[in-house]
Amino acid sequence: MSDSPLSYAHDNHDRFLNELIELVSIPSVSTLPEHRPDMRRAARWLEDRLNDIGVSAETAGSEDYPLVYGEWLKAPGKPTVLVYGHYDVQPAEPLELWTTPPFQPQVRNGNLYGRGSSDDKGQTLTSIYAAESYLRTAGSLPLNVKFILEGQEESGGAVIKEFVQQHSDRLKADTVQISDGHMFGPGIPTLDVGLRGIVYTEIQARGASHDLHSGLYGGVAPNPLNALAWVISSLKGPDGHITIPGFYDSVQSVSDDVLQAWSRLPVDQVEFVKEETGISELAGEKDYTPFQRMWARPTLDVHGIAGGFVGEGAKTVIPAEATAKVSMRIVPDQKAEDVFRQYREAVLKLAPPGIELEVRLIHGDDPVLVPQDSSYIAAAQQAMQATFGRPGVPVRSGGSIPIVGIFKDQLGLNSVLMGWGLPDDNLHAPNEKFRVQNFYDGIDATIRFWDMAAGSTRASA
Repeated sequence: MSDSPLSYAHDNHDRFLNELIELVSIPSVSTLPEHRPDMRRAARWLEDRLNDIGVSAETAGSEDYPLVYGEWLKAPGKPTVLVYGHYDVQPAEPLELWTTPPFQPQVRNGNLYGRGSSDDKGQTLTSIYAAESYLRTAGSLPLNVKFILEGQEESGGAVIKEFVQQHSDRLKADTVQISDGHMFGPGIPTLDVGLRGIVYTEIQARGASHDLHSGLYGGVAPNPLNALAWVISSLKGPDGHITIPGFYDSVQSVSDDVLQAWSRLPVDQVEFVKEETGISELAGEKDYTPFQRMWARPTLDVHGIAGGFVGEGAKTVIPAEATAKVSMRIVPDQKAEDVFRQYREAVLKLAPPGIELEVRLIHGDDPVLVPQDSSYIAAAQQAMQATFGRPGVPVRSGGSIPIVGIFKDQLGLNSVLMGWGLPDDNLHAPNEKFRVQNFYDGIDATIRFWDMAAGSTRASA
C-alpha cells in the first residue's frame, strides 16, 4: 500500500491516465446546442469523481452549462484554496485535419491527443488526483480545498459569473489555484503573473434589401463585404498599430525589471515564436520584442467573415448583408467597457454610404496582474523547484482567463496560475495534445503546493 500522497500518485499513474481518456472522450462542446447532453454527462462525471474520493460535490448553475462545486473543509486553522478548472471544450472542426478522431483520445509519442486533453480536462484533473492521493493515504488534506469547475469557459462564462456573485460567502478562501495554461517549455515550469483581457465583438453590415446581381447593379449597389473589408483594414495598419482614437491612452508600460527578466529567458524570442507557430515572418509592432507583443501589448484580430457566395464555381452576387467577428486583447490599465466604446464609435464612423453597421459586444473582460510577493506564490515556487528542479519562470500570458479578474473583483482573491500544458499543445486547433509526463508532474506539483502552503510535510514520497 502507498504510504504517502506522492507514492500513491505514482502507483496510480495508469488509472489516472485511463480516467482522463474517459473524460476527454465526452464531447462537452459548450458552444454547440447539440452537445448539451454531453455537457451534463461531463459534469456528472466530475461530480461523481469528487464525491467518490471524499470531497462533497454537487452540480449547480444552469441545466445547459452545469457548474460543479465541491469542498473539503476539515482542516481548521489551515488556509483554504479555491481550485478552478473547466470541463467544456472548443469545437473540434475541421475534423479532417485530426490524425485521430478528437473524441477518441489516443496516446502517441508520450502525448495524449484529443480535444480538451490540455484545455482544460487534463489540467483540471491534476488537482482532483492530488486530493485523491492525500485522502487515500493520509485520510485528510493538509489544508481546506474548494473546487469550482465550470462548463462555459469557452463561450462567455455567464453562469460562473452569476454563481460567484450570488455565493461569495460560500466561496471565501485565501487564494485561488488555476491550472489552465502552459509551461514555457518542456521541463521549464511557469507562473503566469499577468493576463490580457478581451473584447470580443461582431460587426454586421447591411446594404440592399436582398442579394443583387453584380452585373446589373455593380457600381451603384453598396456591398457589405467590401464595407467590412474597408472598416477592418482601417482599424489597424500593416505595422500592427491600432488606429482607434484613444485606444492606447491607458496602456500601462512594462517595467524595466520585468523586461530584463523576459530577456533572460533561455530562447531567441523570434526563433522561439517561429518554431512554435510555423510562421515565416513575425507581424506586429516592430518597436517591441515578440514577448512584449504577445504578453503586454493590445491587439486587434479578425476571426471570421461570413456573407455572399463561397461555394464551388461562380455566382455573381452582391450580398445584402455580411458579418465579421473581431476581438481585441487588452492590457493593464485598459478597461473592456472603455475599449468597446472606443471601438464601436470608430467602426460606426467608418461606415461607407449606403451601409448600415451594427456593432455587438459578445463578451468582454478586463486584464489582470497578479502580485508576486505572496506566500502562496512562494509555495508554488517551492513546489515547482521540488518537482522540476527549478523554480517557475514568471511570465505573462497573452491569453485571457476571465474568471481570474472575477475572483479578484468579487472575492478579493489573487490567483496562483500554474499551468502544465506546452506552447505546442494546439489549443483550439486540430490535434490538441497533453504531454503525459506533464499530467503526472502537475499532480506531484499540486500535492507539494498544498503541503507547502499549509506548512505541512506529508507529501514526501
